[in-house]
Amino acid sequence: MTASAAGPPVEALLCDADGCLFPSEEPAFEASAGVTNEFLEAIGAERRFTAEELRLATTGKTFRTTAAALAAEEGVALEPALLEGWVEDERRAVTAHLGRVLAPDPHVCESLGRLARGYSLALVSSSAIGRIEACLRATELDRLFPADKRFSAESSLPVPTSKPDPAVYLHALERLGVAPRRTLAIEDSVPGALAAVGAGCPTIGNLTFVPPGERVERAAALESAGVDGLISSWGELELLLLETSDAAAAGAAQ
Repeated sequence: MTASAAGPPVEALLCDADGCLFPSEEPAFEASAGVTNEFLEAIGAERRFTAEELRLATTGKTFRTTAAALAAEEGVALEPALLEGWVEDERRAVTAHLGRVLAPDPHVCESLGRLARGYSLALVSSSAIGRIEACLRATELDRLFPADKRFSAESSLPVPTSKPDPAVYLHALERLGVAPRRTLAIEDSVPGALAAVGAGCPTIGNLTFVPPGERVERAAALESAGVDGLISSWGELELLLLETSDAAAAGAAQ
């Protein structure tokens, strides 16, 4: 994170949710694949996805974006009300599943608890607020991310969108009243990194929950998206911020 070491001090950590704070992507796609395949059958498409195929094809995107794209590929014009119905069906299925299968990760909880003593924590996600809340409760991170520090591209904006659109980051920055260069975004996906970088936020790529076999490729993709550094655990982020703070203090003393 050499680029931000010489810049203004970090005030707020803007954390992505799925695959970043908790390992929700794989179980989410288990539930989402069922709804996605029902949707494909309903629009007359022959294509079907396994959970893993859907994850690899759509990580970082919302179901709304995915469904619209799949319908466009089939030449099907979706009525807005019909699309919203499918979005709600997928949201209910995924939220219920995540609430059942996620559990607290002591390492994540402890690191974030220590980080919360020195930085303002906010959550910036493409996922709907209801899903975010279920995940935070299941992983016992809800106390670290109060309701007014949770921002959703699906639920918080006048018009729902999805990363890599930087709109949700710009919205979060405005609500938090903090300049982009005084934040640090933590993202695990390329769409998320592009959204954060597009909003002007220094960004760290988080490989904590990326499957081991995909880490080298993901790290390269995140670097191409413009991240300032990479971490493999939240504990590494603690050390990185400490080193950056020490470097800034040493520079100011000279």
